[in-house]
Amino acid sequence: MALGGGNWVAQNKVLPGTYANFVSTERAFSVDTERGIVTVPYVGEWGATGEVVSLTAEEFSRHSPSILGYAWDAPEMREFREIYRHSRLVHFYRLNSGGVKATAPLATAKYVGERGNDLAYVISANVDDPTAFDVVTLLDNIAIDRQVVPFGETPADNGLLVWDENATLIVTPTAGTPLTGGSSVPVTNGDHLNYLDAIESYHFHAMACPSDNPTLISTYAEYNRRMRNERGIKFELVCYNPTDNSDFEGVRDVLNTVTDGGTYSLVYWMAGIVAGTTVNASAMNTIYDGEYTVNANFTQTQLEQAKLGGKLALHRVGSDYRILADINSLQTVTAEKNEDFKQGQTIRVIDHVAYADASIFANKYIGNIPNDQDGRVSLWVDLVKIREDLQTLRAIQNFESSDVEIEPGETPRSVFVRSAIQPTHAMEQLYMVNYIN
Repeated sequence: MALGGGNWVAQNKVLPGTYANFVSTERAFSVDTERGIVTVPYVGEWGATGEVVSLTAEEFSRHSPSILGYAWDAPEMREFREIYRHSRLVHFYRLNSGGVKATAPLATAKYVGERGNDLAYVISANVDDPTAFDVVTLLDNIAIDRQVVPFGETPADNGLLVWDENATLIVTPTAGTPLTGGSSVPVTNGDHLNYLDAIESYHFHAMACPSDNPTLISTYAEYNRRMRNERGIKFELVCYNPTDNSDFEGVRDVLNTVTDGGTYSLVYWMAGIVAGTTVNASAMNTIYDGEYTVNANFTQTQLEQAKLGGKLALHRVGSDYRILADINSLQTVTAEKNEDFKQGQTIRVIDHVAYADASIFANKYIGNIPNDQDGRVSLWVDLVKIREDLQTLRAIQNFESSDVEIEPGETPRSVFVRSAIQPTHAMEQLYMVNYIN
């Protein structure tokens, strides 16, 4: 959300926006609920730098060679395929932004990086038109782009090559001209910070942290905490963190490794699961359907410790690997954040409510609707509708319209809302007593 947002203590905020606290109660306009948006930074030898690139699953399968450097089914794309198994949209950001573009006499690679050295172009006479050339762009000797270019004109740029302005085709046809000299530079901490700044204005449900560096993981975790608490930007961070505990409801600490990948390879699949699980469902017991071989040789005691320690873990059930529990890393329970805040279903519900409330207020009310009784009644109707829709989906239960109360705030421009919701949880344990008659 671009405007103000986050938690509040006093009604003294400066920016217009929605400031919402979610706390535990003592015990004795509709917004789309579709989920599945992930963001991930990556280190690669191809792709745009300094900007976020968003791809649906279909766009990934069709355009990944020109956007990410490899076909969607290439071994280099395995980690991204893991994300797309349970997500519908991914916001990519290439971290290694420095380097040199590969070049040839008539063209330059579109992006910096060594992958540009695998490009080439072929210029040949067109068999149907003696006044035109066929121009083919090759990647790994596979034709990616073909065009017919009249004699004396310049080929059109494509997703791989940028043609020189003076590349008019008056030269002798060539069997193939490779590009050379492409390179990139190592990633710095500043590149990660640039990514976190760039992604702040985007909407997503999960962020994958592809690293096993404790310092970097801590940086991402603190960013998640700050965005949730201070900016009102609700998302969950998925990171490889088998030993420490992030102790925060917005962070998922992944426990498992794989035998045929990196230490943090499961972060990608888990991020897709965290983002793609619907607001009225649990990720618990979901079967791993990715491409890696999971390490999950745990004893019952170790599984109990993993759950009690707030680890997002896969365990073996027969020939399958299943998510043990849909939990986050929260450990410290308080009066304001009880045991329910450890559950993924709870966080999905409150994140949806926070986003839906803020979206409808920002798009319909800020600067448009007077803060009088009629205006507040209109806002009340919209907020109630959001919660009624969630109850229809069985994401919350026992909701009554009276659970939303609205009144003037402490200034003529502010509104105070008090709301109670009860997230619904999936069945997890069955205790039975069987009698024999």
